[in-house]
Amino acid sequence: MARKKAQKERIEPTFSDEDDDHAPAVVAERRASRRARDDARDGQKPSRRKEQKKRRRSLLGALFYWGLVLTTWGMIGAGGLIVYYGAQLPHIDNLAIPKRPPNIAILGADGSLLANRGDTGGAAIRLEELPPYLPRAFIAIEDRRFYSHWGIDPIGVLRALVNDAFGRRGVQGGSTLTQQLAKNLFLSQERTLSRKIQEAILAVWLERKYSKDRILELYLNRVYFGSGAYGVDGAAEKYFGHPAKDATLPEAAMLAGLMKAPSRLAPNHNPQAAIDRAGEVITAMAQAGFITESEAQNALAHPAHAVRGRDSSSVNYAADYVMDVLDDTIGAINEDIVVTSTINPDMQRAAERALDGVLNKEGAKYRASQGALVSMDPTGAIRALVGGRDYEDSQFDRAIAAHRQPGSAFKPFVYLTALERGLTPDTVREDAPININGWQPENASHRYMGQVNLTTALAMSLNTVAVRLGLEVGPRAIIQTAHRLGIASDLQSNASIALGTSEVTPLELVTGYAPFANGGIGVQAHIISRVRTADGKLLYARKGSSNGRVIDPTYVAMMNSMLEQTLIIGTAKRADLPGWQAAGKTGTSQDYRDAWFVGYTSQLVTGVWIGNDDSSPTNRASGANLPVEIWSHYMRDALKGMVAAGLPTGGWRSESLLGSGPAASLWPFSPGAPNPAPRQMPHMDTSNPSAPILANGAGSGAPIPPEDIPAGPGGRRRPSASDNRNIFQKLFGAFN
Repeated sequence: MARKKAQKERIEPTFSDEDDDHAPAVVAERRASRRARDDARDGQKPSRRKEQKKRRRSLLGALFYWGLVLTTWGMIGAGGLIVYYGAQLPHIDNLAIPKRPPNIAILGADGSLLANRGDTGGAAIRLEELPPYLPRAFIAIEDRRFYSHWGIDPIGVLRALVNDAFGRRGVQGGSTLTQQLAKNLFLSQERTLSRKIQEAILAVWLERKYSKDRILELYLNRVYFGSGAYGVDGAAEKYFGHPAKDATLPEAAMLAGLMKAPSRLAPNHNPQAAIDRAGEVITAMAQAGFITESEAQNALAHPAHAVRGRDSSSVNYAADYVMDVLDDTIGAINEDIVVTSTINPDMQRAAERALDGVLNKEGAKYRASQGALVSMDPTGAIRALVGGRDYEDSQFDRAIAAHRQPGSAFKPFVYLTALERGLTPDTVREDAPININGWQPENASHRYMGQVNLTTALAMSLNTVAVRLGLEVGPRAIIQTAHRLGIASDLQSNASIALGTSEVTPLELVTGYAPFANGGIGVQAHIISRVRTADGKLLYARKGSSNGRVIDPTYVAMMNSMLEQTLIIGTAKRADLPGWQAAGKTGTSQDYRDAWFVGYTSQLVTGVWIGNDDSSPTNRASGANLPVEIWSHYMRDALKGMVAAGLPTGGWRSESLLGSGPAASLWPFSPGAPNPAPRQMPHMDTSNPSAPILANGAGSGAPIPPEDIPAGPGGRRRPSASDNRNIFQKLFGAFN
């Protein structure tokens, strides 16, 4: 009970000051410790912040320091590289813009551009001659900051590096137009560090030396545009068929787009890729404010297209021939020149149409794959020259360089020689089988007409009569006549020459016919009439010249009256030339390998050859079919607008042609009719120093050519009489 009472007793707390003094020591210590820790913590915060700031400052300082060091050494290294590679360049005072390779602009007789030749493919052009959007197209796609940088564009370089790092395709590269020009003018195309450094050095030099417009002009005239074209004018001619000054906006964009990859983006080889790239150029021009949105949309809707077939145009054969003879005309070419040719562009196109049209239609039927056409006026000026069906496929000029057997197209030289020995068109000879040491030439028809006059024999292309005449006058006399009239090739002196077994070119055969058309004057075939520099200085002008009289007018009249009958009753009856008096001769070589027709009026002399390059036989293609048809098509177009005039006949008219109907011409004499008395050979004019010299030896009245006759590329010499070989056994077959 006493314990319960004790528990129930309440003890009241006291709050005297003495109680604090008697508080336990542990509590006091804890309080003191807590206050000390708080004070310590508050004291440590400022010191840690200071330390962290110091550390950051130290790191930034180190980075700045080493960055400065590295930058300094980098600049020293870059400067060293610049000095090293710059030292390998010519001294800056000796640097000069390399001379641009000369361009040869070849014009037609009417002044129109036919072709460009030279390493550039086009003439140099001034910036002010171009439409404003053309140079802007290059700036927009290649170097939009062209007018603000100093040759090197750091922003462009950085942009290119970023694009490369992220694998993105940039519209513009890192090189400026000035750098590209420096590379094209002075450096190779290799991609090396040394070349890039030298390119930058030269770009800065160009910027200091030339104005921006001059640099842009140099660039447009020197840069490569693919397909062998250097300079914007050559590229415009190559791809679009007209000068750069006439380029449209879509064409300008396509030209500018070529800078990325000239060969791969050439519009004549990859048109769709070229169109896509041109679209990028147009977009860039619009973004740069060079063209309006409506102009851009219109250009995108109507893309440019390369002209088709320009590389295959036959005019290139004529242009190549101009280049062949130009060196002998004016010598070395050191500047841009303009050559005015004798080519008539309308006639050239007509010749190409005629040859292509007939061969495309009937060439396969006759197994004839190639052809050539040469047309000149009676003075020797070449008006049309087609050396093959497709220049792009084959640049070999068959009109100039192909030596082929002319067959019966050579017979006029045989008959002229006979006339000059005293015969006339009315002279009668026998058309009958003939055997010469085993060689038995035949007519194409394998039939014989008996006694015929020379007019009929030539018109009907009777081989046996030609061979008899050849033996009568002698092969050497025939060769002399052919060379006198214009044949330059080597001719074999044997009996078969009367049938045209010695090879000639189409050009020289046509040249040999020209004296029949002009009244007996020998001509020099020519294709250049004038040469001047690009600034107008005259370098050459052809003067009227000829080889003088090579046929007496009397014999010209006789030959024309005979050759006219070829188109009336002879092998060229298919020739169709209404309103014109025309004459000519067909020819077909052995096994139908070559088919010819050379015909002429008072205005034009035109020869056509058809055959195969490998000399394989055709399917009976003869002078009477394909060549006559091509000749007729061409001559009808070529003679349009010309005044029709007769051939020089001098009043000669064969007695055999005075009867009525073709029979009077075919059978003018009875088998036993006597030959007319030989005529006295008229004296030939030798007042012209270039005229042939007459021999005074007995039995020879024809001009004698020089001992050595040019024979084309092979440089062959005319063999002497002792070199003659008997080839009769090898010459079977018909010639007409």
